[in-house]
This record gives sequence, structure tokens and C-alpha cells, in this order.
Amino acid sequence: MRRKPDAVELPFVRAAPVAGLGGRVCPAPHSLFLAAPLYPVSVPEASSAIRSLFLNGSTGRLEALLNSGSSDATHAAVVCHPHPIYGGTLHNKVVFHAMKALNNLGLPVLRFNFRGAGLSQGEHDQGVGEVDDVRTALDWLDQQFHLPLIFAGFSFGAAVGLRAACPDPRVRALIALGTPISPVDDRSYDYEFLKTCAQPKLFVSGSRDPFASKTKLEALIAPLPEPKKLVIVDAADHFFEGRLREMREAVEGWAREVVPL
Repeated sequence: MRRKPDAVELPFVRAAPVAGLGGRVCPAPHSLFLAAPLYPVSVPEASSAIRSLFLNGSTGRLEALLNSGSSDATHAAVVCHPHPIYGGTLHNKVVFHAMKALNNLGLPVLRFNFRGAGLSQGEHDQGVGEVDDVRTALDWLDQQFHLPLIFAGFSFGAAVGLRAACPDPRVRALIALGTPISPVDDRSYDYEFLKTCAQPKLFVSGSRDPFASKTKLEALIAPLPEPKKLVIVDAADHFFEGRLREMREAVEGWAREVVPL
């Protein structure tokens, strides 16, 4: 039986972006993990509160933020961040915009830091133990809301999180942003498991993404079961630099189509 994790809650804060979190991290592949934007975003008042908390993971506490949803939310969602070795955290700009796309639909959305990132305990585990971190997040959402779940992940967060979300019957929709296919350094990604994923699947990538060309993405998605959709954002790189609005609109538009709201 899967463990139902508890959480340690921290004081409530409002959803205004936090100053001082912008900027690039390090000039290596997967290093341009930008923080939440420093300009105001209009969101429904019901979805504007943030809870800071820690999830009890298998290797210690995992730092997390929950953007509250509306009282009549039909689903709850989790968004996973990119590679922590290259600066990826829950404050990443792509993660932030994916969260806003789902939160604007009234859904509560959880972001968390993988083990060893930010204030999360433990050490980076090359994407192996991180799968269990995603399971911890899904369990917490299920325990808190008792609602069908939506998974979203960016880059490393997509590659790792899909492994936890695909076989989980509580997860009703899957969103993969900047899905890495080409090897990065000494790492490679195997998506054979996706061939058994029956949930609706959305893949969003930039036309200039060096880690996943349109041809490779189409080859990956072709044998997967329906329903599925691939959106290529024109002129966008791996981080959707300058094209975050298009990425966000793709996520929100697709969610409205496939998720009963």
C-alpha cells in the first residue's frame, strides 16, 4: 500500500511574485532556469493564495508551494521542475507559467523541489529517486483534495515525472513541456513506457529546442495511444524564451478541451 505523506505547513503568503529571484544560473546546457517573472499576473482571487509547506518524502522533507484553487475545483495538479544540477527549482519560469495556466482554471497546483534542490533534503539521485518524489507529491494531493489529478513537468521534470504519473490511475491527464530526447552530457532518456499511457497527453516544445527536434518528437509520439497532441511553438528554444505566453496558452487551451471543469 502506498504511503500517504503528511506535510509540515509554513505561514501563508500571497501570490505576488517574489523579488530577487530572477536571472540566469550557469552557462551550461539546461542552465537557463529562470525564476518567476517580476511583473504582476492577473489571477482569480479564489486562486491567489499560496501555502508554503514541506512534504515528507522518502529521503526527508521536500520543499513545496501550493497555489490554492477555487472551492469547486474538479482536479488538482502538480508541476515538476527541470534538472536541479543545472539550477532547476520550483521557481523556474516555465514551471511558473505552467502552474498559472492550470491555476487560472481554478485548479489547486502544487510545485515542489526535488531532493537536494532548494530547501529539500536528500541528494540528487540521477532521476531514479526523483520518481519517488513525484509519487510523494501525487499522494499528498490525493490526500488533501480527493480529486482527479493532472501531471505537468518541464524537461527533466517531464522525463522523471511521466514515469510516476503514467501508471497512476489517479492521474487523468499528462503535460510534458520541453521533453528531452537527445542525450545531454552522459544522460539519455528512454520513453518506451509511454506506449502504455492511455491518459490524454500534451507535448509542447519549441521549434528551436536543441534537445528535441520536431522530427524526433513526432517519432516519439506516433506510436503512443490516443488521445495525444503535439504543439510546436514557433521560434521558441528549450526554455520558451520570449514565447512563454504561447506555451501557457497551449497548456490552458488543451486543458479546457480534455479536462471537465
